[in-house]
Amino acid sequence: MRRILPALFLAASAQLGLAMPAAAQDAGDAARGQKLADTCMGCHGIPNYRNAYPSYAVPKLAGQHPEYVVIALQGYKAQTRKHPTMYAQAATLSDQNMRDLAAFLAASAPLKTGPVVDGAGKDKSTAFVACHGEGGRSQMPNWPVLAGQKADYIEHALHQYKSGERKDPIMGAQVAALADADIKALAAYFAAQPGLQTAAYKK
Repeated sequence: MRRILPALFLAASAQLGLAMPAAAQDAGDAARGQKLADTCMGCHGIPNYRNAYPSYAVPKLAGQHPEYVVIALQGYKAQTRKHPTMYAQAATLSDQNMRDLAAFLAASAPLKTGPVVDGAGKDKSTAFVACHGEGGRSQMPNWPVLAGQKADYIEHALHQYKSGERKDPIMGAQVAALADADIKALAAYFAAQPGLQTAAYKK
């Protein structure tokens, strides 16, 4: 799988603006983002909160790269990611509002640290190390941290990439040959790692 990454990365960069998005160059204002985040925190600030239908855990955002949060919001706004509620939230956001929200949400709680935990999905995870890092701890701001993310959210996202409902040429190619059991094992492996947390208001 890794051999397809260079060509696909160029295609994805051109299509999705992943190479050096404006958000990666301009840091957001976390204090302003906190004032904008009330609606976001109604889902992302509640531990174990779930999407209604289909039912899966709302993703953790604290500790995530703010640049990637902006990329995700841009995807919802452009509808390359399908989610009616997230589209409604992102559709009216300016680029600056996205950067400010991302700065707050990502920094609202620290990324948990600790050794990488072995698991059944570890062998499958090697194809994702180039972008997502060892144990899902991405060092590149345009690729998400997966460590500590909710397992069923990761499963849901991987199935969306596989079906093409969530559009990304790199991820679509990476997951194309994965069986359902592989996706479940991968999700459980990344979820078991210390990493992301539920977003929290700063006191």
